[in-house]
Formats: sequence, C-alpha cells, structure tokens
Amino acid sequence: MSMFCFQCEEASKGFGCTTKGVCGKHSKTAHLQDLLVYLLKGLAVVAEDAARQGRPDPGVGLFITQALFMTITNANFDDARLKDRIQAIIARREALKASIGYAGDLDAVNWIGTPDQYETKALVVGVLSQADEDVRSLHELLVYGLKGMAAYTDHAAVLGFEQPEIYDFMVAALAASLTESDIQTLIGWVLRCGEFGVTAMALLDEANTTAYGNPEITKVNLGVRDNPGILISGHDLKDMEELLKQTEGTGIDVYTHSEMLPAHYYPAFKKYAHFVGNYGNAWWEQDTEFASFNGPILMTTNCITPVKDAYRDRIFTTGQAGWPGAMHIADRPEGGAKDFSPLIERARSCAPPTELEQGEILGGFAHAQVMTLADTVIEAVKSGAIKRFVVMGGCDGRHKSRSYYTDVAKALPKEAVILTAGCAKYRYNKLDLGDINGIPRLLDAGQCNDSYSLAIIALKLKEAFGLDDINELPISYDIAWYEQKAIIVLLALLHLGVKHIRLGPTLPAFLSPNVAKVLIENFDIKPIGDIEEDVRAMMAAA
Repeated sequence: MSMFCFQCEEASKGFGCTTKGVCGKHSKTAHLQDLLVYLLKGLAVVAEDAARQGRPDPGVGLFITQALFMTITNANFDDARLKDRIQAIIARREALKASIGYAGDLDAVNWIGTPDQYETKALVVGVLSQADEDVRSLHELLVYGLKGMAAYTDHAAVLGFEQPEIYDFMVAALAASLTESDIQTLIGWVLRCGEFGVTAMALLDEANTTAYGNPEITKVNLGVRDNPGILISGHDLKDMEELLKQTEGTGIDVYTHSEMLPAHYYPAFKKYAHFVGNYGNAWWEQDTEFASFNGPILMTTNCITPVKDAYRDRIFTTGQAGWPGAMHIADRPEGGAKDFSPLIERARSCAPPTELEQGEILGGFAHAQVMTLADTVIEAVKSGAIKRFVVMGGCDGRHKSRSYYTDVAKALPKEAVILTAGCAKYRYNKLDLGDINGIPRLLDAGQCNDSYSLAIIALKLKEAFGLDDINELPISYDIAWYEQKAIIVLLALLHLGVKHIRLGPTLPAFLSPNVAKVLIENFDIKPIGDIEEDVRAMMAAA
C-alpha cells in the first residue's frame, strides 16, 4: 500500500484507500496529513504538561483546532501549505518544551525532520502503525470526532466565540489518542468527545445567531440574473459577510453553493440586493456546476473536489481550504477583513452564470423558528396529523447508493415530517412533498454546522410532551454520513441519549467488529436496509 486512509464513508471497497483517495487525495498528501496529525498529538502532550505546571500556552487550543481542520476530508490538497503547517507545529512544540523544561521521550514529542524526510516518516507513524485493531479503531474514532469538533470550533472562533474548556478537552483527548491503549478508557474518551461536541455545536449556534440573527423561514431563488457573479461554497458565514460587503454596489451578484445555501435564512444577509440565490446542488457535483457558473468561485472550507481545467483559473480558496495552484485569500488581519478584491476583479471579466434551473426552495427551520410553530406542531402530533418525524440530516456523496435517501423521502407516508440539516438534503429538498396543516413536510434547519438545531428541537419537544426519555418521542433517525463533521454529530447524539439510529450508506470502515458491536449493543446503531422495510420500521419506531 502506498497510503492508507479510511476516514470517510467512501473509503475504497469499504476498507480504505491504499493508492489514491477516492476524494482525489494523492498518497503524498495523505502522508503529510498523517504526519501532521501525529505531530499534533505530540504537541498536545507537551501542551497538557504545560497546563499541569500552571504555564499553559494560551493559543495552542486554537492552533491545534485549525491544524486539525486542514486534515478533514476534501479540505486541503495543497502539499506546500501542509508542509508549512508541519513546520509550524514542530516550531511551536519545541518552543513550548523549552519554556517548561519538558524532557519526555515520546517520538511524537521529539521528532524533528526536514521536509524531504516527511513522507518517509509518515509511512511509519500513520493509521496502521497501531497494530491492535480495536485500539486503532477507537483512536481513529476519537481523532475523527476531534476533527469534526475542530471545524465547528474554528467557525465559532472566527466570530469571536471561544470556550477554553473545549480547547482543553481537545488537547487532552488528542494526547490520549497517542498515549492511551486501554479499551474501556478509550471508550470513555469517545463518549466524552460527544459531550464536548454538543458544547461546541451550541457555541457555534450562539456565534452564528448573535452575529446574524436567528434563521427565518425563507424562499431562496434558484435562477440567475444577467450580471457577472461570484459563487461561494463551503460553510464559513464570516467570509460570506465580508464578500457581500465588498461586492455591494459593484454590479456583481453573489450566489451560494451547496452548504452555503442556509446563509439565505439569516436576517443579516437579506439586506443585500445582490445576494441573488443558490446555484447548483451538493458539493460532489461542483465539477460541472463550477464550469457552468462562468464566474469566480470561493471555497471557504472543506468540500473542495479535484479542480478541473474548465474553472482552474477561477477558483479561489481561503481559511483551511487549499488546492495546489489555486489563489489563496489570506487570513484577515487583526481587527480587519479578508481582501476579496482578486475575486471581484476576476468577476468583472466573466460572463453571467449559465442557468441550471428556475424556481424557489424553502428553508430556515432552525430551532428558534420551529419553536414559534410549537403549538401547531404539538397539536398536529396529538391529532395524529403528524405521526412521525424522521431526521434525515447529514452528508451527501457520489455513490449511487445514496439514492436510498431520495427513495425514503418519497416513500414516507404523508403523516411523516422530515427534519434535515447538512448537504444530505440535496437528495430530496427539491421534491414536492407537500405540507401537514400548513407545516411543510421537509424542515431544513441549515448546514451540517446547524445539526445542533435538530437536537434542540428534539429536546424541546421532549419537554413539551412531558417525556423522560428522548427516545419516547415520535422521532426516528436515518442519518447519512460522509466525513468527520458527521462523526462528531453522531457522537453528540449518542451523548444526548439518542438510540436506534440508522446510519448509512455504510457503517464506517474504521469501526472494528468489536467497536461496532459496542455501539450496536449500547445504542442500537444499525445499517440502512431495504427502503420499504426501513420506512415501515421507522414509522413503527422499530
């Protein structure tokens, strides 16, 4: 094997990518990411010791968060930037060691190599360096949960919202993924990761709604206008805000793509007349959609796919996203904004977008908005008009097996309401599913970043119905996963006590049979199956 990676749902043959990632990641990039994570673990060990001595590194939590974010699936393919980050990790670790007089003998704490040694080193410290299958499985489950948490935590930090206890947990858990091998102890760390996942998602929800208001029920335009446009994809709302401000009055329209669609639901963005609508579908269709858009594209976070020649000179990255050769928009200076003038200048010379579709799409059903409908919802449940809520949030992906979620949405009886967040909704959000007493049968809470809303809605309904157990609610879970943000959402749901989750299209390749057995026995996690049987079971709460 020239590489080994099994962190996403599309791991080759349900085992792992061994020559090149299905995501497009080359083996060298995979090696650099393996080494980066290994050295982050070493930094975490030193940072934890510094905190114990009462001499903590105040910025190490955010530093680790941003570095982990770079290694999420489809985030950063730029080897040069990965090497720069590795060098920064080593430099920070060595400075911290010197400041506290650290003298540990762990390799991850002491290895210093030159860039020409990175790939060779990565071959011996990657995922498979842990020989015990169950320990490896728990190490990776913990690390992938931390990667997802890092994404949410970084988004909140960009908006000025940080909680030291989240960083402290991430540092301690990352260190444990290097030093701990006891199965029960590692299971405890994984479950605590879910606990802090809830905290991180709550923090991001607070950050987004404080900055931009609570999402509102909104119809989003799917067509195009005759002006040049800029397309923004990924997840970062601060980038959206600054791009809208800098394009105002330029004659250039701004469109969202994929997980940026929910930006339209926030009140703060509705004042911009040039914020036109949503263009295209889920992240994996960007190769054709970016080509037809004609104007520049800004990738703000993960979900970038291998860049095609048709738009190579029009794609820009920022934040933790990266593609070799793409122009990268630098981080905002302290107290300032990012400079999006290169996109604006590029847009001036581009044709307007080629229209893909027309019409509108409805969304904006985050927890605050749904709670304003609480009386109507509760009455509909009590009367039997709504018999079941089905949570179908999560990720979309390339595999044809994901048509399962479209077919389930079509097969659910008219008394069922779908709750969703994340790009999984693109499998069914343009279907005409109708409504129940004025309540749409599809309630879109927003991005995968907004999955917290689905948990809050469930907890509020539990309280409204006077139930002791969240699993007594008329809610079933049929979740699609793809990458590590979905993993932290899953762990968060487990922490909240949710059971009987269907997870698909496949169970994670990084779960060993024994670890999978623990999750199945304790939480009744199950794979998706036959559509008719699954729908019948979900409606019967089986």
